[in-house]
Amino acid sequence: MVRTARSEATRTALGPTLVRLCREGLDIVCIDADLGYSTSAVKFGQEFPERFFPVGVAEQNMIGVSAGLAACGKIAFCSSFAVFAPGHCFDQLRMAVGQPQTNVKLVASHGGVVTGEDGASAEALEDLALMLSIPTFRVIFPADVLEAEQAIETAARTEGPFYIRTLRPKTPVIYDDSGYRFQLGRWERLRDGSDVTLIACGELVKAALDAAEILAGEGIATRVLNASSLRPIDREALLGAARETGAIVTAEDHFVHGGLSGLVAETLAEENPVSLAFIGMRDRYGTSGTWEELLEYFGLTPQAIAEAARGVMSRKSQ
Repeated sequence: MVRTARSEATRTALGPTLVRLCREGLDIVCIDADLGYSTSAVKFGQEFPERFFPVGVAEQNMIGVSAGLAACGKIAFCSSFAVFAPGHCFDQLRMAVGQPQTNVKLVASHGGVVTGEDGASAEALEDLALMLSIPTFRVIFPADVLEAEQAIETAARTEGPFYIRTLRPKTPVIYDDSGYRFQLGRWERLRDGSDVTLIACGELVKAALDAAEILAGEGIATRVLNASSLRPIDREALLGAARETGAIVTAEDHFVHGGLSGLVAETLAEENPVSLAFIGMRDRYGTSGTWEELLEYFGLTPQAIAEAARGVMSRKSQ
């Protein structure tokens, strides 16, 4: 694993990855709700037009068509923006995919406040909570484009429903392509430490790493976990962090209720309560601005994560 100077949008992983997997013999189809250029699904359609089904601005229909194709034995990928899917089609996802556990993979781009200039109406902040409420869905929020590619391949090769969240802007690449392999239900330890643990997903994994550097300058040994697999979670890594560091901060570009923060708090409340703090959106929607401006405006920064870490450390001895 290396941290590179390169940046790339995780949404660009979908189309090229599906093209490669289809060439390798996987029986993939892709259903698009009029946003294929933005999600990169159109690249699959250009290569395999007979396997690409544009349904127009009709997300509910997209899920129904996907479920039908999956019932016929296809590996059905569908894509839209995260405000529209799951936002417009929760009932279809619950009834046609979640309950019967059809082989449908929803890859939703433009998640979080980093959607930026499009403003609050386009910034999905509840999508992970919605999808985590359907118990049969595996839910993944990759840290960078390489992990997004590997998560998409994992979904294609694993039977059953998946939700993968991707992002609009070019964000830093955390991994190179030589060693890391995404594993469902595994949180990779990016940095070791015994004083406090930072658990992050998506683009805030890089912020957590930067926060650990700030804390290292103060003599604080900080563990960093990439929690890209939200269902299943890595219970062993989480409980190990609780036992061994006694203080945990979560960081996510999502409401703190219903996402990563909720998963961590619920698990530790039952298993091993420790000092906790949550970095994320609290009872408010986003606004318009560049994605960097919005991360700063809403306190989704390395400095905020580091300050929260100091706070949980001060409480763990009380």
